[in-house]
Amino acid sequence: MTPAIQQAKRAKIPFHVHEYAHDPRTEAYGLEAAQALGLDPAQVFKTLLVTLNGDRKKLAVGIVPVELFLNLKQMAAALGVKTVDMANPKDAERSTGYIVGASALLGKRLLPTVLDDSALQFANIFVSGGRRGLDIELAPADLLALCNGVAAPIARER
Repeated sequence: MTPAIQQAKRAKIPFHVHEYAHDPRTEAYGLEAAQALGLDPAQVFKTLLVTLNGDRKKLAVGIVPVELFLNLKQMAAALGVKTVDMANPKDAERSTGYIVGASALLGKRLLPTVLDDSALQFANIFVSGGRRGLDIELAPADLLALCNGVAAPIARER
């Protein structure tokens, strides 16, 4: 039982847990999940932490499809700040309590969260459930409610 699953249960939102065998040698955790679960990578999302306006203590979460990248300019615009940068992995782990590749959702504290609006085309999406080898399937609207997040176009190709 991870904090993400506990929060979803407490909020009484419908969700499904999917486990798969995680290969510790993999570095593309989200793509591994999509492949292991036999899913379209466009429906599997990764969580990425950013710092706001150069302050490494001010963090936010961007959630994008695993096959795409985070557009930092669009993320900053969605949050109403001047700039965002990718967070240092150690700062991210310290802030959320999760290891990189396990989730930034519903960590130790609720962070400003932006979900790429491509998620809204799906009835359900998949996000890390709080450890490698575990994904949660839920409706994008429920994810946004759980995180008090917003949807915006924040993903980009290469």
